[in-house]
Amino acid sequence: MKEINQKEAGTLYIVATPIGNLEDITLRAINVLKNVDLIAAEDTRHTLKLLNHLEISKPLISYHRHNEDVKTDILIKELKQGKQIALVSDAGTPGICDPGEEVIKKCIEEEIKIVPIPGACAMINALICSGLDTKEFLFMGFLPLNKKNRKEKLKEIKNETKTIILYEAPHKLEATLKDLKEILENRKIVLARELTKIHEEYIRENLDVLIEKAKDIKGEMVLIIEGAKKKEDNHLMDLSLEEHYAYYEKQGLSKKDIIKQIAKDRNVNKNEIYQKFI
Repeated sequence: MKEINQKEAGTLYIVATPIGNLEDITLRAINVLKNVDLIAAEDTRHTLKLLNHLEISKPLISYHRHNEDVKTDILIKELKQGKQIALVSDAGTPGICDPGEEVIKKCIEEEIKIVPIPGACAMINALICSGLDTKEFLFMGFLPLNKKNRKEKLKEIKNETKTIILYEAPHKLEATLKDLKEILENRKIVLARELTKIHEEYIRENLDVLIEKAKDIKGEMVLIIEGAKKKEDNHLMDLSLEEHYAYYEKQGLSKKDIIKQIAKDRNVNKNEIYQKFI
């Protein structure tokens, strides 16, 4: 690796851009886009619309999945010459199921400074509004197209106890939902679509209903899937309601908390459990 004078080398800014609503861009992101020498964009035409909206005029270079190898070397060369470069994707945070990972790795290898400019990220926004557990989660991006690899990923989902986040395209949604139905059993699932846009929607239905609706669901979407029950909790499903109640009563939980926990364990409405113990 050739030595670089860090003071002379440029900086690569990883700039998050709106995923829909153009107001979701930070003041810092705007300032960076105004002041860099060059913007590397996944689709220069798409980014140009954003720049025009912000009244910013900058040189653009395309940087996408199919030219990463060639363009990474070009960007590194520009950075070594002291250029300040912003990397943007079509929407959201670069490097998250979008181009960016390769040039970031190369910058680290070449000891070139990288600065994240935080902002919109579809998976996080979908998760926080899902109503599912946010303490631990696993982001799996898009499921593989290869049948063998896809089967392996589905097996991971079946056994994963953390909340799972997937991206999916509208034309593949029905097939993915059918695959998930075979492994998920009675788990909660939330489909978030068109986040931050006019038709933003959270569909909280069982898989059968989602499969029926799949052909009519359009736009960018995120699937949030409840994690599998932990093995130590599985024995609770073999208990009667009375035994289930007694299990938590011995732990010192209040009646309200016991009913809430039983409903969660059995994936039913808490009012249904409440009626049993009036």
